[in-house]
Amino acid sequence: MAAYIGERPVPLSALALEPEHSLLVQSYAPREMQSGVVNADGFGAGWYAPEVDPEPAVYRSVRPIWADRSFASIAPRVLSPVVFAAVRSATPGLPAEESGVPPFSAGRYMFMHNGAVEGFRRSAMRRLRGSLSDEAYAGLLGVSDSETIFACLLDRLRGSPKDPEGALAETVRFLFETCAELGVGAALNLGLTDGERAAFARCSTEGPGNSLYFLEGGRAFRGGVVVASEPLDADPGWREVPDRHLLSAGRPGGVALRPLELPGPGAPS
Repeated sequence: MAAYIGERPVPLSALALEPEHSLLVQSYAPREMQSGVVNADGFGAGWYAPEVDPEPAVYRSVRPIWADRSFASIAPRVLSPVVFAAVRSATPGLPAEESGVPPFSAGRYMFMHNGAVEGFRRSAMRRLRGSLSDEAYAGLLGVSDSETIFACLLDRLRGSPKDPEGALAETVRFLFETCAELGVGAALNLGLTDGERAAFARCSTEGPGNSLYFLEGGRAFRGGVVVASEPLDADPGWREVPDRHLLSAGRPGGVALRPLELPGPGAPS
């Protein structure tokens, strides 16, 4: 996954297509992918046009990103101060359908998840979905772990609409506790934005999980912050987000990192 937030609008292609290690390249030649070989089960991009609508627009497809010529034509021509984009490798046992492709959106929020809940359909699916409010449950379109996690997050956002970072941290704790009760593992790199602020969590129940990096004020993204599963280019300013940490960023910029208090391996002693 990759995201940009800043004062200066950038094209979707600045994350998805143009860099030397863009999401396009990461779809067929990832460097740090821990499960699978390629990300060929779909892709998506979401962006804001605040002068038109406070809610995001989202483009999602079940095709690999390299097979979508329409997106290649659109991406350089759509500019936004906030962009989320992702390529997907479907969680084993889950279908490759559009409802499971990030980014997800509801109201003014956009969300991405890189990772998986172990044996989701036979383990945590019923427990997590049973915890949802009627409103969150009614919004589900598919059976993916990522969409279910977003629904859990939306319930917490309704209780704390002015604190998306806190809602994200609370959701991660809930997921860790549920997975511990069920005896299953989970990799939970999560991203959330409301179009003004963005928050990202890097964590895994089994110790250091999927990689996550950030770049503040890089050569290609001056005045903004980029967060990505793998560095998009060779800029020396890329830094790794530590495991079990939450990163927050906003417009006009600035990054804050704080540890997440979570149970299990890797928890502070």
